[in-house]
This record gives sequence, structure tokens and C-alpha cells, in this order.
Amino acid sequence: MKWDICNAARQPLGDAGPRVFCSELSRSDGRIFRAYGFNRVAEEPAPGGLVHDRQHGGEIRLHPLRQEWSIYAAHRQKRPTRPHGVEDPLAPMVEGGSATEVPLRDFELVVFDNGFPSLVPDPPPVERDAGTGAEVRPALGRCEVVVYQSGATGSLATVSQERRELLVLAWLIRSQSLREEGYPFVMPFENRGAEAGVTLHHPHAQIYAFPFVPAPQKRAARAFRDGYSLEGALETWGGHSVVAQTRSVVAAVPPFARFPYEVWIIPRRRRASLADLSHQELIDFAWLLGDTVARYDAFFECECPYMLNMQAAPGGEDATFHLSAQFFPLMRAPGLRKYMGSVENATGVFTVDVMPEKMAEGLRSAR
Repeated sequence: MKWDICNAARQPLGDAGPRVFCSELSRSDGRIFRAYGFNRVAEEPAPGGLVHDRQHGGEIRLHPLRQEWSIYAAHRQKRPTRPHGVEDPLAPMVEGGSATEVPLRDFELVVFDNGFPSLVPDPPPVERDAGTGAEVRPALGRCEVVVYQSGATGSLATVSQERRELLVLAWLIRSQSLREEGYPFVMPFENRGAEAGVTLHHPHAQIYAFPFVPAPQKRAARAFRDGYSLEGALETWGGHSVVAQTRSVVAAVPPFARFPYEVWIIPRRRRASLADLSHQELIDFAWLLGDTVARYDAFFECECPYMLNMQAAPGGEDATFHLSAQFFPLMRAPGLRKYMGSVENATGVFTVDVMPEKMAEGLRSAR
């Protein structure tokens, strides 16, 4: 088996930034597999690998009262926890071993189309209401898996700084490509822990490319257009909100945090997306991702489950939007889980058991 595109070099941050090599492969089930690294990929992909039935997606439907879209992807109900009985489907393939998603003996970072996607690039057409009385559209988009280490255990806190930087660069490269394909909102993210719904515990992240701008991102974009400034907010929040910082990037608990110990990682200067970061900002951004996870694990005295998402500018909002990475931990104290209750789910009004200033103080002292 041969790469379709082998060792194409890119400098996503411009001439002053690092060079990333990419090799690309079309799988037999139509999915695309990409290997990224700071070094050229010397290995040819092994034949075989996990093959999935081609998924043609479902629908998105608009909630008329909330004005929010939901994705309906009934085929995902059949996804197994460990596809085809493989112990670790995200591990490198070894000679004589089971087929996995990664047809390489070793790698720096790989990205591939999810075998059980919520959104697909070629969904079948649907009628506007499809006889349901709801506004219905095809579930157009992409869902990609990002595996950022070959070992089965680890986290953003334990991988090398170099690997964290490569992860951010891979998110950047794929986000740019997906925006160029016309998707109005692209979100890299990571779920960690069974409490966050993770069924494959090999360290990995994901990327979703949406056919619409979700309601929270619409509201955030409007607030930035109306003059809200995270640059100014960082000054008004004061030092008591800061968890950790570098000269160019800050990790802080916002004074309006909805989750206990919620942390945002924010460039000090307004940047619309990862592509706008300088090389030093990218280094600092990646370092604070790992530092935040390490603080969570130390503070909660466990591998803290969390939801991490990148909030970058939707299409057309680059002039005012300010990039942030947002961590929502699913703990409220050591040994105590955070649950979403009826009021929070029904109204979006959160009840938070810790004052934001105390959250920041606790995390500052955790390392």
C-alpha cells in the first residue's frame, strides 16, 4: 500500500514557523488517513486496517423554540465500544496483530475520518420537513479523529511539549482545510474520561466541521461584534482569576465560569483562530494545555474527566472574534462529580458550588 500524497511539507504559521510533514492515504472504505509529524514519514502504510461500512449520515433538525440544531445519526447506535473486538483500535498495527485504525508501526500524530460519523460530506438529500413538521436538512459535515500519541496511556499533561505543539498545528491545518471546503464552523475538541462519554481511552482528540454556526458561537460572535473584548476583560478580571500565564497567553478562570474549575486559555492579543498565532504564542498555548490538565489531575487527585473545546471564529467573524480554548471539568471537588441537573439542562442557568476566584486559587496551588 502506498501513500497518495507523501511527505508534503507545510509551514502553517508562515516562514517563521515550524515545518510539518503530511502523508495522505485513501482507505478502501473511502475514508482519508493522514500522518503528521515534524519528521518525514519514512514508513509505508501496512495493508489492511479496520474497514467500516460507508456511512451516509442522517439529518439535522431545528428546535423551533430554542432555535438550535440537533444532529440525528441513527447509524451511530451500532458503534461498538471496541470495533471488531480489537483491544485498542487506535494503536499502531503490528505484524501478526489485529487490524487497527492506524496502519503504521509508529507515528507522531495521525488524523482520520471517524468510522461512525455524526456528519458526513456526502449525505443523502432530504425533504425540507421530511413529513415530520420540523425543519430538516442533510447532516452535512465532517468528523475526524486525531490520535496524538502511539502509546495507549497518557494525556496532554504527560506527552512532550513538542507533541502538544504538533497537535495544535494539526488542529490548525485541518481547521483551515475544512473552512476552505465551506464549513462555517470548525471545532477541535477532546473528551477525557468515561464521565465525558469516552469509550476508547487511547489518548485522542477530534474535529467536527459543522454545516451551520451553533447557537452559542453565534451569540459569542455577536458579542464580539458589539464590542466585547477579551483583551480588555483579562485586565478587568485581575490577577485573582489567573491560574498560569506566559508573556503571550493566559490560563484563567473567567469570573462567570459555569462549570466548577472551568479554565480558558486565551492569547493576550486578539487572535481569531489558531492560524493567527505567532510561533511563540503557539508554543505557549500548547504548554498551557498540558499545564492545565496537570493541575486538574493534581487538584482532583485523579485523572480528571473533562471536555475541552477550541472556540475559534466562525466563517466571516475573523475581524472581531477572539480565540480561546475552554476546559469544562466534570468534577466539583476531589472525589465528587459534577452532574448536569434538570434546571441546568432546561434553562441553561448553571448552579456553581465554588466561587470562581476560589477555583483559580485552588488550581494555582495545585502544582
